[in-house]
Amino acid sequence: MRTSLNVPEETVEAFDAVWKKEGYGSRSRAVREAMQEYVERHARLEEMVGDVAGVVVFDYEHEAVIGDLHAIQHRYQDVIDATSHAHEGEWCLETVFCNGPASRVRELVYELRDFDAVGRVKLLTLAA
Repeated sequence: MRTSLNVPEETVEAFDAVWKKEGYGSRSRAVREAMQEYVERHARLEEMVGDVAGVVVFDYEHEAVIGDLHAIQHRYQDVIDATSHAHEGEWCLETVFCNGPASRVRELVYELRDFDAVGRVKLLTLAA
């Protein structure tokens, strides 16, 4: 299936440099693999059951979402044990230590990903 995407030029240039360095035969092959990894990561997140302990790390544009992020953290205080915050210019890095039902941690991850001003959201589970 053919498709088209709107991607910033800098991102395409960086992506092209990576797939070429890794020896892929084409951009299409590299995109297919990246999409498969994305689908697999989502499946692992969806398959989590029971209680989990983990760390959610995300970066965000401070002024654009700080109030909303504080509200989210208060809504999920039943699974958030602690947070750590660092400033990097206009952007911030937040580490959220979680412990509780997998469904609540999953909801937290999805809510954090729903902001344009949040760059990346990564989850590392320590125990399941």
